[in-house]
Amino acid sequence: MFERILKAIVVCLGVLLSLFVIAEVNFPRMQQQSELAVFVALGLTLCFLTYPLAERFRDNRWLRTLDVLLAAASLFCCGYVVVQTEPLFKDWLWATNQSLASRAGAETQLDFAVAVLGTVLVLEATRRSIGWIVPLLAAAFIAHSYYCYGSQQYGWPQMPAWMLPHVGQSLQDIAGTVFLQTLGVFGPAARVMFKYVYLFVVFGAFLEISGATQFIIDFSEKLFGRSPGGPAKVAVLGSGLMGSLSGSAVANAVTTGTFTIPMMRRAGFPAEVAGGITAAAASGGALVPPVMGAAAYMMLELVRPEVKFLQVAKAALIPAVLYYLSLYYIVHFYSRRVGVATQGEAASAAVRIRAADAVVFFGSLAVLVGLLVFQFTPFRAVTGALVFILLATAVRNDRQLSTLGRAGGLAVFVLFTLAHRWWAGATEAEGLRPLVEDWLQSLIVGILAMLLFGLLERSWRPQVADAFEKSARNGVSLVAASACVGIIIGIVQQTGIAQDFGAIIKGLVEGYLWLALVGIMVLSIILGMGVPSVVCYLLMATLMGNLLEELGVIPLAAHLFIFYFGMMSMVTPPVALAAYASASIAEAPIMATAWAAFRFSLVGFTLPYMFVYRPELLLMGATQDDPAPWKLVAVSTAIAVIGIVSLAAGLAGYFRRPLTVWERLLAFAAAGALLFPGYANLIEGLRVTASDVVGALLFLALVATQFVFEPRSNAGTAPATVSNEP
Repeated sequence: MFERILKAIVVCLGVLLSLFVIAEVNFPRMQQQSELAVFVALGLTLCFLTYPLAERFRDNRWLRTLDVLLAAASLFCCGYVVVQTEPLFKDWLWATNQSLASRAGAETQLDFAVAVLGTVLVLEATRRSIGWIVPLLAAAFIAHSYYCYGSQQYGWPQMPAWMLPHVGQSLQDIAGTVFLQTLGVFGPAARVMFKYVYLFVVFGAFLEISGATQFIIDFSEKLFGRSPGGPAKVAVLGSGLMGSLSGSAVANAVTTGTFTIPMMRRAGFPAEVAGGITAAAASGGALVPPVMGAAAYMMLELVRPEVKFLQVAKAALIPAVLYYLSLYYIVHFYSRRVGVATQGEAASAAVRIRAADAVVFFGSLAVLVGLLVFQFTPFRAVTGALVFILLATAVRNDRQLSTLGRAGGLAVFVLFTLAHRWWAGATEAEGLRPLVEDWLQSLIVGILAMLLFGLLERSWRPQVADAFEKSARNGVSLVAASACVGIIIGIVQQTGIAQDFGAIIKGLVEGYLWLALVGIMVLSIILGMGVPSVVCYLLMATLMGNLLEELGVIPLAAHLFIFYFGMMSMVTPPVALAAYASASIAEAPIMATAWAAFRFSLVGFTLPYMFVYRPELLLMGATQDDPAPWKLVAVSTAIAVIGIVSLAAGLAGYFRRPLTVWERLLAFAAAGALLFPGYANLIEGLRVTASDVVGALLFLALVATQFVFEPRSNAGTAPATVSNEP
């Protein structure tokens, strides 16, 4: 009975959280700090109710009661911030007539107590949802700041210079920074999660219940079912499409892996290879425009000078294509080498793609991209796409909706849309964009009313409630993590430690950009082990983003570099979360799957270096606002493609036929030369370097050995045995 009540509360809070975000983001009525406090309050509450103290205590009634008390304490602490911030509650301000913003630096004892309790709750919720790493790091920053304060005020021993001593803060000031003011828990990290990321989580959940997931698998299977290694290619394309919507490597691996891993196993792929392909493909999904992952929306707040979402999506396009092209060729060459079976024409022909699913999938993406092109904000664009999904679902006959429920939902939508236009006194705006914006406001009101109707109507309720609950379960760990990262960001910005850290690293690398890039790669991968990639990006961008810019890297390229290696940590042993998820589905050894995923995604470790030295791969010229000449883009892309094909051939041990040891070394040498950024341009204006020429000659030598000097008797043959090594 107790668990049933908790489950009902979780569902209700998940619905409330999702509806609050949709409504408040599109029609803001609260102060920025108080709306974030409500958002974090609901996220922390759900976190304590869904994640137990430890997994072995999930069924312990007494400890579950403690979870309820911690959830209530979260509501109290965040609710206190709301009451102390919102003008509506100005008569409720206990012990003072000033809001929190007005008494910054002069907080009361009650303020301090609430802040300490709230900070502890954030640390504990983050520990439960994503592990120890980020909470311990946040606690270390708090301790560091207070110790520096003690050194100044109480004569404690001074820290050595390499530990970045600074003025520090008292406990009262730390509490105000991290919980009561707008730099910490309710700061930039939570704001981006609230305004952008969570809405895309909701979008992905509703797209999934609309049938888009099955369409992605069916579409990929229809496209690649009859080609060598077809099931693996289905996994590559399916994960790319699905990952762009979910933005989470682990969620992507679980969602598509449920379909694709059994397909690969039946075709003859070893379990660890099937899991590794799925993990590698899933990890790149957050790099695929137009949706991308949460870190893409973080860039809108962190990159200076400011960028628009379309700039980020455009810059990510070619690297995403190159990443998945490399996966495709590795899978293709590997499948040819080991001789895995294809699905056959009969199985491929049996796949039926439902037109309604295709309309929902491509229609929602078209609405999303179209609104972004019209310069609408990402949150308004994704809400518009959500309107399309719900309307398309309502008019379909295969969504298990009753006739009365379908008609009632559409009637409510039309009624509230028209009522809003009448109430707002909307007039026909001049120009297409103002007209779209005018109507979109009313459509969002209509869809909110339709969602409320769906929660009340019997045939709608299971699907709508399930989508909201899934959104909450997928999003609460990100809410807690963003709040915890906010603690670190608040202290870093308040104390200036990031500048000191950057200055020390800059002194160590002595102006050598490649050395700084290698260091950031290693730190990103280490920090990304066991934490969501968005958290890794936030921390590294806060600490190291300015350093790369000072070394001459275009700001957006610097942030994409950090973003990529946060994603690559998902497939980097020993802690490769995406590979762990795939291994559990494939029933394969975890470490073998992790190493397979690492090998399949190896090109992802070279792409960031390429686009830092070749910004034309990001479609950028000298600055992030200058377009790159198309000739330069074409040449650099061609060089990258040849390098990727060489690397894929070397990794798989196959090109047109199986490679000998020397041919494999030749393929790796060609790939290394082509993917190496190089320095001295041989052809002015095209960025063709000596290493490019050497790599092209080595690749031509590989082609010659395969096509010209190949013995006729061996042409096109492949061994029948299946190897575990890609």
